[in-house]
Amino acid sequence: MWGVTYQVDGSINDFSHCHCSQCRRLHGGAFATFAGVERENFSYLSGEEELVYYASSDSHQRVFCRNCGANILVALKDEPESFYLSMSAIDGEPLRPEGYHIFVGSKAPWYTINDQLTQYETFPEEE
Repeated sequence: MWGVTYQVDGSINDFSHCHCSQCRRLHGGAFATFAGVERENFSYLSGEEELVYYASSDSHQRVFCRNCGANILVALKDEPESFYLSMSAIDGEPLRPEGYHIFVGSKAPWYTINDQLTQYETFPEEE
């Protein structure tokens, strides 16, 4: 049973695999996968008092469970209407848009991307 639970009353509108050194270090893997959702559709069901916050940069605030260390989400200063939920904390297999890779310019040298998803050296270009 998880101490921190939440629900999203809406759809996943963004699905990315981040290869930046910060995400790799904090997730302990070759990359971290995030589901973007509208902040207004997100709510905690339990365990909100167990959350800790870490400003990993001037623009990123990361949220963790203080008991187990699970990565819950990332909030970006430049996108106040969104949360990026760590897919490692999501149960099941929710519907999501096609994914893409970001910050591949700083990916782990020992990891090879083996899919055909779009890759961006840093953030995706604004369209």
